[in-house]
Amino acid sequence: MPLIKSISGIRGTLGNQPGEDLTPEDVKKFALAFGTLLQEKNWGDKLIIGRDARPSGVGFSDIITEVFISLGFQVIDLGLATTPTVEIAVIKEKAAGGIIITASHNPIEWNALKLLDNQGEFLSAADGRRVLELTETPHRENPAASGTGQSLDYLQKHIDLILGLPLVDKEAIAQAGFKIVVDGINSVGGLVIPELLRQLGVKDIGEINCRPDGQFAHKPEPLAENLGGIMAAVRENKTDLGIVVDPDVDRLAFIDENGEMFGEEYTLVAVADYVLENFTVLEKENPGKHQKAAVSNLSSSRALTDVVKKHSGEYAAAAVGEVNVVEKMKEIKAVIGGEGNGGVIFPELHYGRDALVGTALFLTLLAKSGKKVSELRRSLPEYHMVKDKLELTTRINLPEIIDKIKSAYQSEKLSTVDGLKIDWPDSWVHLRASNTEPIVRIYAEGRTPVAADDRVKEIKDKILAIIK
Repeated sequence: MPLIKSISGIRGTLGNQPGEDLTPEDVKKFALAFGTLLQEKNWGDKLIIGRDARPSGVGFSDIITEVFISLGFQVIDLGLATTPTVEIAVIKEKAAGGIIITASHNPIEWNALKLLDNQGEFLSAADGRRVLELTETPHRENPAASGTGQSLDYLQKHIDLILGLPLVDKEAIAQAGFKIVVDGINSVGGLVIPELLRQLGVKDIGEINCRPDGQFAHKPEPLAENLGGIMAAVRENKTDLGIVVDPDVDRLAFIDENGEMFGEEYTLVAVADYVLENFTVLEKENPGKHQKAAVSNLSSSRALTDVVKKHSGEYAAAAVGEVNVVEKMKEIKAVIGGEGNGGVIFPELHYGRDALVGTALFLTLLAKSGKKVSELRRSLPEYHMVKDKLELTTRINLPEIIDKIKSAYQSEKLSTVDGLKIDWPDSWVHLRASNTEPIVRIYAEGRTPVAADDRVKEIKDKILAIIK
């Protein structure tokens, strides 16, 4: 399928046709363009590289290193590293930027370059567009440049920073005596999540798919239909909790003691409930740094809004995409935020989705609550979400479709910040084009599964009628 170029990087399936597949030539071209942007910005001469365990990542890392050395950069290669680990390393090493070689939740035949600025955050829209412009401009390496390369392991530094957070209670977790099983999808999460648990004092840890060889044992997206193995393992071994991450460890999902999904939408909701409940602890540490506020994207559960109201805080919604959520979090100084795909952003550590810090905060909450995971889930507001999609073809004019549906629902509460979101008192539907795939996403939420299903069917029927 066609190579996907966006302001956040480049993504595609592996192959031999430049511009169509993701090839070494494309990787080199985008590395040169990104390096040129960093030189224009004058952010420094260090670049951080990290990768998930996909076999193609090693060769791509070598290409990027060669390009940046030729541009005069000092390249620091973290090797196998999570996306949040690379983000933290950019900050701590005062680097000009970073590249994470990962296609996140896409299957093994995919890979991608995620581009970070000097704050360890995804590029702004303007900087992303500049990289795309530069890929169309011929430029060469400088043979006289004298860059250098070195390797560095940052996973332990990442863990150390988490252990030092005031809302992470290692003693409470250790005393709880949790029995936990981890599914690391045979990527870097298989290394770092069990190690984090050990250092949090968890002694009984089961590991499945934790060999970081990139041979994904199931589809990488942490959804119920892909997680039969760990769900069965939790039941068979009578564990307290199952932990699942995606290949680059920025998404986090939990399995309760009955082998049932906690709900990827509820990862952020539960962590936000704990952080907001303990806001005074953070305020005491850093007065005025954050406000009792939370941010999620427009496709995330309304349960977060309810939790924020319970704590008398402020809630704000952002367009889908981590960079948009982070921008809104900074604007209102939110103490917690993220996305309903299991992405937790805790700015006390850094502005990036981070499954490691999400795990530590969730386990602290679980230990202090004294509840089972299923009981904790039942204590949160109850909503049900349906996530559906339609393939985009040349026949589908999405802006025209959105305009027509908007007209049909003009009496309802509407948001056009990102596609179209229609809000009713008891439910909502969000219709938008995907940033990473040629599809239109249709998400809906209601108080019951039937209510959410009905909203999706209603919108899909209207779309199909418009297309015909």
